[in-house]
Amino acid sequence: MTIAFIGLGNMGAPMAANLVKAGYVVHGFDLDETALNAAAEVGVRAESSAGAAVAGADLVITMLPAGRHVLACYAEILPVARPGTLFADCSTVDVADARAAAEMALAAGHRAMDAPVSGGVVGASAATLTFMAGANAADFAEAEPVLSAMGRRVVHCGDPGAGQAAKICNNMILGASMIAVSEAFVLGERLGLTHQALFDVASAASGQCWALTTNCPVPGPVPASPANHDYRPGFAGALMAKDLGLAASAVHAHGVSAELGLHAAQIYAAFAEGEGAGQDFSAIVNTIRERS
Repeated sequence: MTIAFIGLGNMGAPMAANLVKAGYVVHGFDLDETALNAAAEVGVRAESSAGAAVAGADLVITMLPAGRHVLACYAEILPVARPGTLFADCSTVDVADARAAAEMALAAGHRAMDAPVSGGVVGASAATLTFMAGANAADFAEAEPVLSAMGRRVVHCGDPGAGQAAKICNNMILGASMIAVSEAFVLGERLGLTHQALFDVASAASGQCWALTTNCPVPGPVPASPANHDYRPGFAGALMAKDLGLAASAVHAHGVSAELGLHAAQIYAAFAEGEGAGQDFSAIVNTIRERS
C-alpha cells in the first residue's frame, strides 16, 4: 500500500516514520521545509506539494492544526487523487468540520474517515497512540492495519465525525481531571503532605486516574512525567486549550449542562495565553500554586 502523509510536524513526523518502519511506502509533504527534510531522513519520500504526495496513493493521511487547514487541504488534493481513494484525517478538529471534510471527499468520488489520536508526541514516537475512528465498517477495516502500525489501540467509534466526538469528550475528562489532581497536590502541600505520600495514597485509591499515575503534575512520583523534565510538553497547554475549546463549542451547540468542562476550558484558555502555551498541560499546577 502506498500512503500519502500530509503534515509532518511534532505528531505527523514520528507517525509517518513508524509507517515506514512497518514497510509502507510513504510519500510526505509539509509546508515547513525543515520538517519535510527531517522526515526524508527517516525514509519518507519527500514531495514538492500536497498534490504530488497524493497522486497515486491508496490512502491519504492528514495531520494538520485545525479544521480550516483540513478543509483547505482537501480542496487542493481531492481533485488529484485517484477515484475511490480513502482519506483518513488524524487531526483534532470540530465535529462539524470533520463531517464537512468527509462530505467533500464523498462528493469528489472518494472515501473518508476521521481518526484523531490520543497519546501525544511520546505515543506518536513509540507507536502507542490510541486512534478514535469515525468511518463505515468497510473503510475502517481497510485502514485499521495502517493505524495499528502507528498505535496500540484502534477503536471504531461510529460513522464519520464520531472519532472527533470521542476525542473531545475524552479530553474534556482529561483537562478537568488534571486540574483536580493539581489542586489536590497544592492543597496537600499546604496541609504538610509530601508529594510522594499523596501519590502513594491516591494512586492506589479512588483518586487514581491517568493525570495522576502517568502524567503526574509534580516532580518526583512519576519519573517519566513532564514535571520531572521542566514541563517539556508531551501534550502542550495550547493543544489542551484548543481541544477544550472544541468541547465547549459542542457543549453549547447541543445544550449540555457541563459546568466542569466549561470551567476547565476557561482555565486552560487563560493558561495558554502565557508561557503555558509551550509547556505541558500539567504545568497548570504552577498556576494554581501561584494563585493560591
